Amino acid sequence: MKEIRAIIRPNRRDRLREALRAIPNFPGVTMFKTEGFTAPAAVDKRTVRDELTDFTEKYMVCVLCPDDMVETIRDAIMAACGTGQIGDGLVWVLDIAQVHRIRDRQPYI
Repeated sequence: MKEIRAIIRPNRRDRLREALRAIPNFPGVTMFKTEGFTAPAAVDKRTVRDELTDFTEKYMVCVLCPDDMVETIRDAIMAACGTGQIGDGLVWVLDIAQVHRIRDRQPYI
């Protein structure tokens, strides 16, 4: 089992929701409102606005899924959320050792 996490632009949330819902047997998603900033060295031309407002609103996306769904979900996130600009975000995958439903204490997936 894997956890896919991503940081995305808020204006891509609805587009991402539709892309994920289109995946057969999609297991579900959790999103958190968050803030962050790009590494200063990655930004070529910093403006006064950039200096005064370092933190930008973002969403963190978390999906728990079987190993065989990782590529499909990761690709859907990148396709739905990419603009080709600095600040599009990141996506990464983590190994998950155990997950249990609280409701019935049974293993999940």
